[in-house]
Amino acid sequence: MKIERIELHHISQNLVSPFRTSFGTQVARPCILVAVHSQGLTGWAECVASDDPGYSYETIETAWHILRDFLVPAVLGQNIAAPQDVPAKYGWVRGHPIAKAALENAVWDLHAKAQGVPLSQLLGGVRGRVEVGVSIGIQPSVARLVDVVNDFVAQGYRRIKMKIEPGWELEPIAAVRAQHPSIKLMADANSAFSLADADLFRQMDQFNLLMIEQPLHYDDIADHAKLQAQLNTPICLDESIHSPLHARWAIEIGACKIINMKVARVGGLSNAIEIHNMCQAAGIPLWCGGMLETGVGRAANLHLAAMPNFTLPGDISATDRYYIEDIAEPPFVLNTDDSTITVPSGPGIGVEVAPNRLAKYRIRQQSFA
Repeated sequence: MKIERIELHHISQNLVSPFRTSFGTQVARPCILVAVHSQGLTGWAECVASDDPGYSYETIETAWHILRDFLVPAVLGQNIAAPQDVPAKYGWVRGHPIAKAALENAVWDLHAKAQGVPLSQLLGGVRGRVEVGVSIGIQPSVARLVDVVNDFVAQGYRRIKMKIEPGWELEPIAAVRAQHPSIKLMADANSAFSLADADLFRQMDQFNLLMIEQPLHYDDIADHAKLQAQLNTPICLDESIHSPLHARWAIEIGACKIINMKVARVGGLSNAIEIHNMCQAAGIPLWCGGMLETGVGRAANLHLAAMPNFTLPGDISATDRYYIEDIAEPPFVLNTDDSTITVPSGPGIGVEVAPNRLAKYRIRQQSFA
């Protein structure tokens, strides 16, 4: 199909409550929505870059620039036979996986809609419900943390991920584990520690954690291998896995036992499929990470997490976990009987962007034809 028009929409929405990690506290969530038009159909995707380069060097401004000046011109007016053909159109552009993922994933949605099938069918999805958990930011006190965890457990979430940072690790983990001795519990360090903290992580073995996510440097693989060799608890890599190459290196040297798949971080669904297949062959389970997505990105994550090697609960919480009013319909709700969210069954990603809400939360837009 020929790519006839592409639109960029920069939006920002307030979060239900502030979300604090070792990077800082977030009260609003900006993103870029990408719309790709062809033959009367529109494919949507979300660029999850933030205002600042805390999680990634990519920001809203760098993504807008790369999309506008390089990626969109490389695809606009082109006949695209399959979504996997998109990355080659701008293969000479180094880096910027979050911007690349947004454009490629919009074409995946468009392609699935043209075939009248849900995106998960094109990806090889095998389940109609995806097991999910909730991610809890750093709280003002341990008592407040336990209260927040209790509330989410009461809502039906069976996996809890808690953010940690130096000085906020063993005591809060111990408190949550004492309150919930059998719940699936994991700790996410967001790269806040070093190999010198190995003894601290060895002490975490006693808490029977599902995993410790990205304890060391955001670009590191080698030191994670040294740390994993000292722990019983699986290490999960997030920020370190930027591409299929990084995934292969991590697997080969034993840097982790689990990988968090964020489709934006690895540059799009084509790379995500490659990493999925590689990990499945190596016996490395996956789970789908979250970036506080709107319903557009959340829908894509659910379709991805329907693939067979996503065997651990993902960070794809219900819509009302983060937003009072989402940009897309219908909202996602938790199936409280089994801590899952249902994968949309409609064509493409299976949600529709609400035009009135898009206008309400839009900061700027640009159209290319």
